This record gives sequence, structure tokens and C-alpha cells, in this order.
Amino acid sequence: MSQQSNLELAIFSDVPENDKLEAIFNLNQENVPEVGILPSLSALKNLIKLSALNFYVLNEEEIIGFMICFREGSEYHSPNYKFFSDCEDKFLYIDRVAIKKEYRRMGAGTLLYEHLSKVVNLENLPICCEVNTNPINQISLNFHSKNKYIKVGERFFHDHSVAYLKKK
Repeated sequence: MSQQSNLELAIFSDVPENDKLEAIFNLNQENVPEVGILPSLSALKNLIKLSALNFYVLNEEEIIGFMICFREGSEYHSPNYKFFSDCEDKFLYIDRVAIKKEYRRMGAGTLLYEHLSKVVNLENLPICCEVNTNPINQISLNFHSKNKYIKVGERFFHDHSVAYLKKK
């Protein structure tokens, strides 16, 4: 039996209850710099309120991964989101995705992305995201390349760099 068969996907559009919110927040913070740091639980709540589509992955009762996504037209002010807003009329933007280190390469990320693909296929939307190139997130770059994401841009910030990726 594969590890993925023990995993369960949950979809949330509203801010989850406090224990789940704290688990997502802690998982986010554990995955910095692969995802951006969040200054507080309140910042995560605001992010979720602005977002369009969110999932988390459970193993038993433990949240082991999550994904937060935005559609075009959001009031989200991320410069990475703005890159895609300036280039695309309709899209789904993955703002952050994180998997607990001990569960990586066991199907949790694939589960999130497979569900996301089903959602975007209904509306024929491109999926857009960015991945750190400095410091390099080679695992994520490899994952996205394997899943046919193409590089459509890059940006150099004062403390890191990203590649902008898109899948039609």
C-alpha cells in the first residue's frame, strides 16, 4: 500500500478553525525560505480571506501539507501575483505550497497538484506560480519541470530571486 493512499485532501474557502489554522501557520514557517514568512496568524487569516482556493492534506488527523491559491482580480498585493496579473487575463496563482519535510516525496504534493489540475481544467485556466532560484529550491524546480510548467519570467529581489512558471 502506498503512502498516498493514507492521505486525505480537504478543501477550505473560509479561515479554518484555530487548531488547523495554527498547524498551517506552523507548517508555513517551517518551510521558509521555500515559502514566504508570515508575520502572524492574523496575516495568514488575511491571506486566506483574499484567496480563492485552498487545500490541505491530512495524514490521519495531522495536516502535512497545504496550498493557497488566488484568481485574477484579487486585492492581493504580492509582487509575484502582480507579475501574473499584468500578463494573464484569467489564471489561478499558487501563492504558497508546503509539505512537511518527513512527508516529502510520498505523494502529498502530487495529490494537491492533481486536484488543482482538475479544478483549472473545468475553466481552462493556466496555473501560475513562482519558485525560488536564489536560494535555489531545486526540488520544486524539478517537480514543476516534470509536470510541464514552463518558465515565463524571473525577478531579482534584494534578498532572493524567483522564476515565474506557468502551465496551460
